[in-house]
Amino acid sequence: MNWQNYPNFSPDEFRCKHTGRLNMDAGFMARLQALRTDYGRPMLITSGYRDPSHPVEAAKSEPGAHSSGHACDVFVTGGDALELVALAVNHGFTGIGVNQKGAGRFIHLDDLPHEDHRPRPWIWSY
Repeated sequence: MNWQNYPNFSPDEFRCKHTGRLNMDAGFMARLQALRTDYGRPMLITSGYRDPSHPVEAAKSEPGAHSSGHACDVFVTGGDALELVALAVNHGFTGIGVNQKGAGRFIHLDDLPHEDHRPRPWIWSY
């Protein structure tokens, strides 16, 4: 993957914190870069790729969007969070998770397709 196509992001932001592996999907990254361009300010990535062996993924019945390289979590709060969610919908993100409690505030973004066991588009709170 050519990270020069995503000038507002670096590979290290997206590496699995458990294994150091990096397996982000190029289509997801292009969508994220377009979102970042429209958002117009930095987006701090708190979680990107998660290897299936990552404790969060391993605890699930099946690995989630992070393990396929189709998701990230962005640190953002308040009105900026609302703006990011609205822009994400317009950019075709299909999974949006909102955590706006306490110190670990973030917005989860993914672009997984609709499946019977995983309806999309979908928004949820943590």
